[in-house]
Amino acid sequence: MQITKTFLDGVLIIEPKVFGDSRGWFMETWSAKKFEDAGLNFNFVQDNQSFSAQRGTLRGLHYQTAPFAQAKLVRCTRGKLLDVAVDIREGSKTFAKWISVELTAENKKQLLIPRGFAHGFLTLTDDVEIQYKADNFYAPNCDGNIRWNDEKIKIDWPFEPKILSNKDLNAPTLQERLENGDLRF
Repeated sequence: MQITKTFLDGVLIIEPKVFGDSRGWFMETWSAKKFEDAGLNFNFVQDNQSFSAQRGTLRGLHYQTAPFAQAKLVRCTRGKLLDVAVDIREGSKTFAKWISVELTAENKKQLLIPRGFAHGFLTLTDDVEIQYKADNFYAPNCDGNIRWNDEKIKIDWPFEPKILSNKDLNAPTLQERLENGDLRF
């Protein structure tokens, strides 16, 4: 497994070793031992999977607050998407900064997103599946979101999304979340 640090503290690109032959391929997508050997200690407790039928579907920017803040290990198992992590930790030197990584079924890259980050993605093809591990359980009362096109964050999406949930379309801005004290990690 190859681990690449990004400029956002704790956000890592994970590239599993893929072993292929005439039958196809095999890869280890998660190993607690290999993560521990690399100094990464996560106790993932929940696996999630979503499917988006159409190109241009945007989901996010989502996060959970304390006591149920979540770290995520995200991968795309079908199609192609642009995955985004945004630092929403008040006081962080990279607050409101973001990183995007193209995750595809072919490149098999994974994005490790620590607690204190918002997460979202835009599908770049039809028929996209995303799977991710979370180190805390889903808690509706700790669920939060931020507007996908927030002017303070200024994510450079490759194109305007076509499909968004009402929740994501009407999400508050980062500034509104700050003013309401909604960012507790």
